[in-house]
Amino acid sequence: MTPPPTPATGEALALPLPAAAGPSDLEQLRGRGRLRTTLAVLGPAFVACVAYVDPGNFATNIAGGAKYGYLLLWVLLAANLMAMLIQNLSAKIGIATGRNLPELCREHFRRPVTWGLWVQAELIAMATDLAEFVGAAIALNLLFGVPLFSAGVITAIVAFAILALQGASRRQYRRFELTIAGMLGVILLGFLYDTLSIGFDAGDAGAGFLPAFQGTDSVLLATGILGATVMPHVIYLHSALTQDRIRPRDDTERRALLRFQRIDVTLAMGLAGVVNMSMLIIAASLFHAGGQTDVDSIEAAHAGFGTLVSSQAALAFALALLASGLASSSVGTYAGQVVMQGFIARTIPLAVRRAVTMTPALVVLAIGVDPSRALVISQVVLSFGIPFALIPLVLLTRRADVMGALVNRRFTTVAASVVAALIVALNGFLLYDTFLG
Repeated sequence: MTPPPTPATGEALALPLPAAAGPSDLEQLRGRGRLRTTLAVLGPAFVACVAYVDPGNFATNIAGGAKYGYLLLWVLLAANLMAMLIQNLSAKIGIATGRNLPELCREHFRRPVTWGLWVQAELIAMATDLAEFVGAAIALNLLFGVPLFSAGVITAIVAFAILALQGASRRQYRRFELTIAGMLGVILLGFLYDTLSIGFDAGDAGAGFLPAFQGTDSVLLATGILGATVMPHVIYLHSALTQDRIRPRDDTERRALLRFQRIDVTLAMGLAGVVNMSMLIIAASLFHAGGQTDVDSIEAAHAGFGTLVSSQAALAFALALLASGLASSSVGTYAGQVVMQGFIARTIPLAVRRAVTMTPALVVLAIGVDPSRALVISQVVLSFGIPFALIPLVLLTRRADVMGALVNRRFTTVAASVVAALIVALNGFLLYDTFLG
């Protein structure tokens, strides 16, 4: 029998070729054309950005506009730019590693640190749901006269229904994303209608983009606006939304996905910024210009829309608030699931998981705590949690052994570090003034 040829004879071995690999997720999308590919990839940032226009933002932006006019518009612009950077890093870490931020913290930090991060993240998730459930309950009360506790229960049921749209398959994410994006559209249209109905002085508004303060109280309110804008729970969540949504085959595809995600973040956070600025501009032109500088609650703002503008303007405001509360409560509860599963690798039934974060909000509504006061307290708690999400994000995205080819450039790390230091300092001031001032 003639032996088979070997490499020593100069002839190649006749080995069977492996079956050709099928097209990757991204290649399948690209087969549909550039526009359809872009639209298919968009979505995670729109889910995350809902947290940036939640009821806590309504309260702080309206209070800022009523008390100081257009003065703090620059704070909203700065906070929005910071949020774009932060959410880009969160999206990138999911794409680069195939893991979310809590999972990476568990893998790369010591156990006591991880458990500490988990405990504070659970508190943040509860504070998040507190603001969002209270906001939706206030909206249902304003629109239909539903008692606050009953409105909170209705909000919980709707939040469960929205979360159920995710389905069991990762291919079913679009139903959830499109629903959240639709609610974001309602918020945007509501404030666009009110802005056009009220009008504003473009010159005075433009001056509000020049950095300035008016005393310590304005610094405190600016910090509250920052705390309501940069949201810790969606720093965790965004990385989970991108980690296996579209699975890249190699670094080339990871870079391509990252470019799409930058578009996603820019569009979504840009819309969130427009909504937040609209809130403050409306409050400044309607309340501050009219001498009503003490409008510091959502109910008072709604009443002002009705008496000073029209019932239609009040309706648009309440509908925007309802869409904000329902969408952000669903997103906040989703973030709670990511936190537990990532930090401590534990899973419990989803109904129980969701009930855990919803319960404190329902208790607050049941015992009759002032809703606006509850919103303010929730924002203080959220401010406390920002550094614990942001610092690990910066530390991990600067490590080549974690990020591979998508590791941060030096400029990105420096910029993110400056943002983190600024946010930590401002929130330290907020906490000092709240508890010791």
